[in-house]
Amino acid sequence: MAKNLTVNGDTFELMLSERTIKNRIKELAAQINSDYAGKTPVFIGILNGSFIFFADLIREITIDCEVDFLKLSSYGDAKISSGDVRLLKDLNCQVTGRDIIIVEDIVDSGLSMQYIRDLTLRQNPTSFRVVTLLYKPASVKSNIQLDYVGFTIKPEFVIGYGLDYAQRERNLKAIYRMKS
Repeated sequence: MAKNLTVNGDTFELMLSERTIKNRIKELAAQINSDYAGKTPVFIGILNGSFIFFADLIREITIDCEVDFLKLSSYGDAKISSGDVRLLKDLNCQVTGRDIIIVEDIVDSGLSMQYIRDLTLRQNPTSFRVVTLLYKPASVKSNIQLDYVGFTIKPEFVIGYGLDYAQRERNLKAIYRMKS
């Protein structure tokens, strides 16, 4: 695994190794399995960024569950969210009366999460929780509640493990931060 890499002329350094990420996912899954014992929650992955985290997390879930996906757009090819959140793919599952767990790769401004929360709560779920791999509290512009957080990070640009740079580098097995 490379310690540094260059993408689009920018240099990135290793931030979270594949092993560190996998170990934390096992811890998050264990907590969710405990919290939802005897229930059948619906895990909703937020595309495109969460797909790798979602797949690894769901393989560690031992309780009965269902899965679905939402697709939003708020970044395009930029490094910073535009703040303009648009729904590109809606849910196929029944939300009313269900336990909903949103699975996100990163909560940055919080605007996408606020949009998802408002969209989901209009459908009257029994419960609504959020699990995110990465959280940037210094960047949040919205009042949101996160129930399960993998890693809290500084407000820096990160790629890999599903997180992209102009739709590239999602396939990296680790997470890298842009060097300043």
